[in-house]
Amino acid sequence: MNKRITLAWTGASGMAYGLRLLECLLRAGCRVDLLVSQAARIVARQELELGLPGAGGDLVAVLLGRFGLPEADLHAYGRDEWFAPAASGSNPADAMVVCPCSMGSLAAMAHGLADNLIERAADVMLKERRPLVLVPRETPFSLIHLRNMTQLAEAGATILPANPGFYHRPESVAQLVDFIVARVLDQLAVPHHLVARWGDGGESGA
Repeated sequence: MNKRITLAWTGASGMAYGLRLLECLLRAGCRVDLLVSQAARIVARQELELGLPGAGGDLVAVLLGRFGLPEADLHAYGRDEWFAPAASGSNPADAMVVCPCSMGSLAAMAHGLADNLIERAADVMLKERRPLVLVPRETPFSLIHLRNMTQLAEAGATILPANPGFYHRPESVAQLVDFIVARVLDQLAVPHHLVARWGDGGESGA
């Protein structure tokens, strides 16, 4: 694919979405610059019993080993690595995804804050008018959440909540995860075969 994607994991529940998305991007041949918040590391351990090392090289090794990939174009950066490519509009990625996206990170992005690399990278995508896909996993949404999402949508971001569909009759949690990951990959124009497309698999319903 040769696409360069910035993928950020923040502290919302739903780390399985982010992990599966990373695997699919790498298997599709994308270069991925991975940004991981400290809260995301806590969630990964809680939800998946997955320890995410702080050092970029160690993190890459752990993830590639989990996916069974001997090598891939994966680079990991800490929250304060301001010389990472994602920090500058002179070297923007083709697109950025925040998956999962916490309401705190979403609020910071909506108001132009850039106190860490994830927020700065999102700010770069908006100012350079490049695709920014946010995958919030929260319920219910407060009025503040909704207004922040509206503000980001007006600025050009795509809000893609982690709300899986059921018309494909999923039989496992993994299939529910793949439903959302497939929608994200569609936004990035990255080919996949995770879920049958509407009308192609004999589904019925709305």
